[in-house]
Amino acid sequence: MSLRPLALAFGPISPAAPGALYEQVVAAVKREVASGRLRPGEQLPSLRGLAGDLMVSLITVKRAYEELERDGVIYNRQGLGAFVAETGADQVRAEKAETARLALRAAVNAGRAAGLSDADLIELLKTECAGGREP
Repeated sequence: MSLRPLALAFGPISPAAPGALYEQVVAAVKREVASGRLRPGEQLPSLRGLAGDLMVSLITVKRAYEELERDGVIYNRQGLGAFVAETGADQVRAEKAETARLALRAAVNAGRAAGLSDADLIELLKTECAGGREP
């Protein structure tokens, strides 16, 4: 457990960007955890520090940290702050895998509605996995 808060380097949080401000903070932290830039046990900035850095309200960051804790990405230690959970990256990957699975289900349903066979759908998936090139 690192007791030195990190300086997070994610893009600006803006009312003009899609999603509520706290959702943007949640997405940014999850992105940092998934990429490995935030590692298990590393301390996140304090609520006040991150709010000041991002120029958002303390309540926005508090809500984001609460959601991240609820999702199992971070944990809080009274008097010490918030830290990346040991399973934080696994939680983020599991969420992304579920999102991908739901997108694939929707794609399969759309393909079947268009009259494509399972073999056609598998070939399309292989082509997409190969970056749009024929496998």
